[in-house]
Amino acid sequence: MTAPTILVLPGLGDSGPEHWQSRWENEWPTFVRVRQRSWDQPELSEWLAALEAAVSAAPTPTILLAHSLSCSLVVQFAARYGNPGACIRGALLVAPADVDSCEHTPPETRSFAPLPLLPLPFPSTVVASRNDPYVAFSRARELAGAWGAEFVDAGDIGHINAASGLGQWPDGKRCLDRLLERTSG
Repeated sequence: MTAPTILVLPGLGDSGPEHWQSRWENEWPTFVRVRQRSWDQPELSEWLAALEAAVSAAPTPTILLAHSLSCSLVVQFAARYGNPGACIRGALLVAPADVDSCEHTPPETRSFAPLPLLPLPFPSTVVASRNDPYVAFSRARELAGAWGAEFVDAGDIGHINAASGLGQWPDGKRCLDRLLERTSG
């Protein structure tokens, strides 16, 4: 089977050079970052269009590697388009931001609300930290259940970003490897 294209979907503000997404992207040539016009003033319609274009342009079926706000992007995309042409093999959804909560996320994320609570049309895994300031742990578990996703408890590691000091984040890479195994058939 052909190796999938891994589409890297950073969250609000993009993922800087010390973020695990950027480190993985630099290490593996099949990882392709989906660029957004504005990382700091996100508009759902623009982010959806960029994701749709990236999925369409990918040379092989894709795995979506989403962080934070882009977890919302993935579920919004699936709610609108399903899995066009079965071109999405799966999604790793890391540290989903609770865009429905004014307590947990900033106002510039509101265009991504409300979060669809429908099963995703492809295999997925949600990885959540117990002390993420952008989503309550119980809410992350609830979202994973609604989306039909495998749920991984990452422990107390904050927002699972560069500030968490994860480096290459080997535990995350193992989650991706498990997803790749689940979707290779």
